[in-house]
Amino acid sequence: MIRMGRSSRAEANDTNISPQPQAPVHQYGSESVSVPSRAVTDSESMARDIKEGRLSGFVGHGTVLSGETNFQAMLRVDGHLVGSVASESGTLIIGTNGQVDANIMVSAAMINGVVNGDIMATEKVQLGRTARVIGNIQTPRIIIEEGAIFEGSCSMMKAREDVEKQTAEAESLYRTANSQAYETSSDAAGDFGSSDEAASDVDEDEAKADAVSL
Repeated sequence: MIRMGRSSRAEANDTNISPQPQAPVHQYGSESVSVPSRAVTDSESMARDIKEGRLSGFVGHGTVLSGETNFQAMLRVDGHLVGSVASESGTLIIGTNGQVDANIMVSAAMINGVVNGDIMATEKVQLGRTARVIGNIQTPRIIIEEGAIFEGSCSMMKAREDVEKQTAEAESLYRTANSQAYETSSDAAGDFGSSDEAASDVDEDEAKADAVSL
């Protein structure tokens, strides 16, 4: 299982390290040059997700992992993952630089990178504009944004199961209605036969009475 987090010892060491001076900002004319803070912002956001338990694992850009990968809550792949990926209730996120060469079985998949393999998601699959998927997809919901590339077949398994269930229920109701109608007609035929038998008995009694009188 791939996990990522910080230990209490690492946090204690961070508190003992004195703050380092920030790099100066050089001004050239009316413009200023500063170090971009986008990477720091992404790291802080990811660290927050890890701390709050939303992110179970992370495969960074330039990292290659091979084997079976199991996770619980959320796995983000910005590197290269080979093998198999499985999670009963987790969400797989593949970034624009991420590539997964594996069969995927998860609850939800949000793909913006490359996937070479079959995807089976019990909730939904979302393909972003930069997604490229070569394989078959099985999911009850699929979202494909403009620009995404998908080569394979898609099976709406939950929708198909619902249709089959509704069809089976309709057939069951139809058979029940026909059975009830047949029983009603049989009862009516039985009543009619009993009336005929009673009438024939009356005719026989009358014939016997006429014979005695003669």
